[in-house]
Amino acid sequence: MTSFALVLGLILSSCGGGTQQAQEGKVTISGVLSNVPEGDLILSKFTDSRPEVLDTLEVLNGEYEYSMELDAPVFLELNLHGKKTVRLALFEEDVQVNYDYSAPNSLEIQGSKDSQEMAKIETLMNSYQTQVKALNDEYYQAMSSNDTEAIKAIQEKAMMLEANQSDQVKETINSMGDSFASLAAIGFLNTKNDFPFIDSLVAELNQRYPDTKMIVQIKQQLDEIRALSIGQVAPEIESLNPNGELLKLSDYRGKYVLIDFWAAWCKPCRVENPNLVRMYDRYKDEGFEIFGVSLDRAREPWVQAIADDNLGWPQVSELNYFNGTAPVTYQINAIPASFLLDPEGKIIARDLRGQSLENKLIEIFE
Repeated sequence: MTSFALVLGLILSSCGGGTQQAQEGKVTISGVLSNVPEGDLILSKFTDSRPEVLDTLEVLNGEYEYSMELDAPVFLELNLHGKKTVRLALFEEDVQVNYDYSAPNSLEIQGSKDSQEMAKIETLMNSYQTQVKALNDEYYQAMSSNDTEAIKAIQEKAMMLEANQSDQVKETINSMGDSFASLAAIGFLNTKNDFPFIDSLVAELNQRYPDTKMIVQIKQQLDEIRALSIGQVAPEIESLNPNGELLKLSDYRGKYVLIDFWAAWCKPCRVENPNLVRMYDRYKDEGFEIFGVSLDRAREPWVQAIADDNLGWPQVSELNYFNGTAPVTYQINAIPASFLLDPEGKIIARDLRGQSLENKLIEIFE
C-alpha cells in the first residue's frame, strides 16, 4: 500500500473543553506547563509526512502562547522540551495544551475538535502496533525454527488482524464526521482492499477543504492505483507457459480467477502452495481457476517447483524477476501477492491467503 500516514506515532491524550473559534484565519496555540525542565518548546509542521520546525515557543511563568495564520488545515507537532510529543490537527479553532512534567498522564488538550479526534487514532495505533509487534516476534521465531505450520498460522492471524483493524479504523473515521483529522487515520487502511472507502472519504474532504495540498497529494496517489482497485477490470496478462505457449488472462473469463504472483525461491509462496492446491481441487469444477505468474529468473527451478508442489493450474512467466510486464503492471513489490477476479474479470479481493481465501471461496461457491 502506498502510505497515506500523514500523522503517525501519535502520543497524546485529550480531555473535553470549551471550543474556541479562531478569528480571521488566525489560530492560537497556548497552555500552562508545570515543573518545566530545561530545553525548548518546539512547534513543527508536517510536510509530506515529515515534521519541519516552524518555531521555538517561549515559556514565561509556566505559560506560553503562539499564533499563526492558516488558510488550510495543518497537522502540527508540539515537542514539550523533549519529554512529550503532542500531535495537533488545526484549522479554524484555537487549542490549549496543558502539561505537568512531574505527572506523565496529566496532558490536557482543550478546544480544537480536530485535535481531540486524533486521540481516537492514537488509541487504535497503540493497540494495533502492540499486536503487530507480538505477531512479528512469533513470525521470526517460526522462521528461525523452520516451522512451516506455525508460519502459516501466523500469516492467517496477521490477515485477520489487518481485517479487524480496517473495520475499526473505518468505524472510527465515520464517527469523526467531516473532521479533517480523519486523514491521519487513512495510513492505517490498506488501499488494496479499502480503496472505495478511502476514495469516497477523500472526495468528501476535498469538497469541504478544496485545494488543500495534502488532500490533493492523496488524490494523486489514489489515481495512480485506481486501475488495480476493487471493482476495476484486471489488466490483461499475456505471457508464455513452461511449454512456450502464449496464455492470456482474459481467456479465463467466465470463471472466478485467482491471479497468483509467486516464485520458486519464495519460501512464503511455497508454504502457501499446499493450501492453493487444496482449494483448487475443491472448487475447480465449480468455476474456480488459478492463473500463476512466476517471478523466477530461470526456467528450471520454476518448472521443478511446479512439479514438486503439484500445481495443476495454468502458469506463465517472463523469467524476469520483478521486472516482468505483469508484475510491473500490477505494481508487485513483494510476493506472494494475489488478485481474485469475478467472472467478468473485475477485481473483488486482493492478497487472500490461507483461511481468508478459503472463507471467500466458501462465500462464493457454497
